[in-house]
Amino acid sequence: MSALVCVALLADAGINLFAPQMLATDMAASGFPPELATTLGLIILVCVVLYAIPATAALGAVMITGFLGGAISIHFRLGEIFSPPQLICLMLGVLAWGGLYLRDARIRNIMPIRL
Repeated sequence: MSALVCVALLADAGINLFAPQMLATDMAASGFPPELATTLGLIILVCVVLYAIPATAALGAVMITGFLGGAISIHFRLGEIFSPPQLICLMLGVLAWGGLYLRDARIRNIMPIRL
């Protein structure tokens, strides 16, 4: 699960960093200056690196959750309720915490699942 989240977010960061012109129209439509694509790519990259390192994985998961929550709210503001980008962000957030839950006993102790 964690690997899937990392791959998806690294792909997103790569597009933001190396092909920002592909995002210019979408960013302008959402109210963001297209010049911020590189900054967003760096933010995503930092989140993924923190999430991938076991010692900082919880911080990375919190940051990923915040980033994805912001993306969900932008699509909500644009009237794109239950759109594919929103659902993908939601699923990535669930997978991020699910992956962390499975690989980190401390998280399982903090949030035990009792059936």
